[in-house]
Parts: sequence; structure tokens; C-alpha cells
Amino acid sequence: MAQNVYETLFILDSNKYARDPGGVSSGIGELVLKCGGEVLASRLFNEQKLAYPINGQRKGTYWLAYFRLDSKQLPVWNRQCQLNEAIVRQLTLKVDPRLADVLVQHALGNTTLRKPTVEVSTEEVEGEVVE
Repeated sequence: MAQNVYETLFILDSNKYARDPGGVSSGIGELVLKCGGEVLASRLFNEQKLAYPINGQRKGTYWLAYFRLDSKQLPVWNRQCQLNEAIVRQLTLKVDPRLADVLVQHALGNTTLRKPTVEVSTEEVEGEVVE
């Protein structure tokens, strides 16, 4: 089983989210678990007017989620998202394994950057010591 990290940006029904933010957001985590995945990060991204109406909705709540899921479960994942009434649209992308940890940490709010490790050598340049 190929477990990959995926990023999904949801456009949620703003009315349903406003009435029950905890229920709608926990429903996303439940969808991941239902498909046999593991939630790595899940958070509110933005709330704004849509560029064009979707199913009569003029405003959307954007939700960002990172999760680990077996690649064979993606069709099930997409179908479950289509069946969820709170989800207006969603886009799921596979995250490059080299970037997965950094993106998840950023989504969790850990924005401290690690300083690169640099070895400093001491050498003599024109009579001065440079470190």
C-alpha cells in the first residue's frame, strides 16, 4: 500500500459552516478516517466571495487539510467528498514527499524557519582572521 500525503482545499457552504463550525470541520476529519487515512493538519484558510456562483452560493469558506491516505482509496475519497452536503467543491493534490513535513508544519502554525547549518572555517586573509 502506497501511503502518500495529500493536500485538499475545500470550498465549504458558508451557511452550514456559520451554523455549525465544529460539526462541519470535524466532518472533514471523519471523512479522512472513513477512507482509512490519517489527518496531519486541518484548518480554516479563508472566507470570501466566490468568483462566480456555485450551486446558488455566492460566498465560500475555504478549508485546508493535509492527510495521509493509501493511493488506492482516492476514488473513495473523491466520492465521499461529492456526497457531503457541506462541501461545495474540493481539489486534492499529492504532496511531494520532500515538502510534506514543511507544508504540514506551516499549516499547523509552526512558522519558525530552521537556520541552515554552515561550517565556519578560520583562515588567514591578508593578515586578518576571518571566521
